[in-house]
Amino acid sequence: MAGTPDIVKNGDIVMDAVRAADHDRYLSALYAPADKRDALLALYAFNAEIAGVRDRIHEPLPGEVRLQWWRDVIAADGDAGTGHPTADALRATIAANKLPRAAFENMLAARIFDLYDDPMPSRTDLEGYCGETAAALIQLAAMVLDPAAAPGFAELAGRAGCAQAITGLLLLLPLHRRRGQSFLPADILAAAGTTPEEFVKGEGGAAAQRAVVAMIALAREHLNAFEKGAPALPVSLRPAFLPLALTHAYLDKMEKAGSWALRRTAALSTLRRHWLLLRHAMRGWMPL
Repeated sequence: MAGTPDIVKNGDIVMDAVRAADHDRYLSALYAPADKRDALLALYAFNAEIAGVRDRIHEPLPGEVRLQWWRDVIAADGDAGTGHPTADALRATIAANKLPRAAFENMLAARIFDLYDDPMPSRTDLEGYCGETAAALIQLAAMVLDPAAAPGFAELAGRAGCAQAITGLLLLLPLHRRRGQSFLPADILAAAGTTPEEFVKGEGGAAAQRAVVAMIALAREHLNAFEKGAPALPVSLRPAFLPLALTHAYLDKMEKAGSWALRRTAALSTLRRHWLLLRHAMRGWMPL
C-alpha cells in the first residue's frame, strides 16, 4: 500500500524517541495491547518533546514559540502532514481516539513554567502543575486503552500523576539546581527554614535536606492514596498507570541517599525496573 513504508518509519522514529527520552514509559507501553501501543507511544513522545524544550532551547521566548507551534499543530484541522513524525503521530492519535484537545492545550500552558526560573509558589501550585502534566497524560493514555472505563478513574489518575511527577522532579533536582530552577514550592522551603534562592545556590544546608524529605513525604501521600484505589483498576487500564510501579523504589532510593539526593540522580537497575513493571503488569496492585 502506498505510504506504508513512511508510516512504519515514522512509527519507529516515535518509538525510538520515547525509548531514548523516557525509558520507563517506553517499557510500560510494551505491556499495552499491540493495537494501542502506537497511540501510547505518540502521547509519550509528545510529552517528552514538550518536557525537553528547555533543555534544547535555552531562552524562554524561543521556547514559548516552540510550545505555540505544538498548539497550532494540535488545533489544525485536516490531514495534512507536518513533516514531524511525533506531531503527525499525535494528530492521528487525537483523531482516532477522540481525545480532548483542551487537555493538550492545558499541558502546553503548564509547560511554560519550565522555561523560566520563577520559583514554584506553593504546594497547591505544584499539584496543579502535576495535574495538568503527568496526571493528564495518564488520563489520556487511559482514554486510549479503554474509553468507557477511563472516566471512572480520573481522580485516581490525578493522585497517580502527582505521585509520579513529584518523584520525577525530585529525580531531576540536581539538574534543576544547576540551572537555577526550583520546583520545590516556596511554602515547603519556608517551612523547612530556607528560600528558593538559597536552595538553588546550594546554601540551604540542613534546611534544604528537610525540604527534600517533605517533598518525598508529599509524593508518598499521593502514592498511598493511589494505591488504596488501584486494586479496582481494570486490567484494560493497567498499562496507563504502570509507571507508578517504579515510584516506591525511586522514593526509597532517594530517602536512603539523604543529602546525596541534592547532588546525584537516583537510579534503579535495569533488572529491577523490568521486574517491578512485569509484576504489576501481571498482578496489578494488590489490596493494602
